[in-house]
Amino acid sequence: MRTVLFDMFGVVAMDQSPIVRETMVDHSGHASSDFWSAYWAPRQDYDRGDLDGPAYWRAVGERLGSPFTPEQVERLIALDLESWSRVDEDSVALVRSLSDAGVPLGLLSNIPTELAARFEERHRRVLDLFPVLGLSCRIGHAKPEADAFHWCLERLGTSPEEVLFVDDNTANVAAARELGLHGHVFTSVPELRRVLKEGGLTAG
Repeated sequence: MRTVLFDMFGVVAMDQSPIVRETMVDHSGHASSDFWSAYWAPRQDYDRGDLDGPAYWRAVGERLGSPFTPEQVERLIALDLESWSRVDEDSVALVRSLSDAGVPLGLLSNIPTELAARFEERHRRVLDLFPVLGLSCRIGHAKPEADAFHWCLERLGTSPEEVLFVDDNTANVAAARELGLHGHVFTSVPELRRVLKEGGLTAG
């Protein structure tokens, strides 16, 4: 292994804020289980850039059987962005140490247009650590689709067997392994450091 391809959310950035998740459910006026089922159903299309924020929330409302008002949509977009906007500083420090050591890096993130713009505005320092930036809404492919990985491999200029893909989602890691990449299901920074060391990749 000589290259590391990172997932964003659940690895470099934190998963959704539990507090904001509760606020989103309350604002929707629906039961939690119904809301999250509807939330995730069209998410791949949103992440891929096939839907913008208002269209995505219209689709969510349709699945719930009660369309959201424009005011609700505006608020839900804002809450959704807030829920995904925290970075994990320990992970960022690890990525920076790999970058400083000259390890080729890439990022492959399922991320909708509005959230990509938020990260470019607020977390440019993090995005700039990745010479190859595969944001699903910009490349037109979302994990676990094979073309999302192919896009990154082409721009990394490396073969699959030279890449370690790091993601907290087991389905995404399985998809990467099927394409010949090494895969690691992220659980913690110390565990990732161990895997990197075993693979011959050094980080300060």
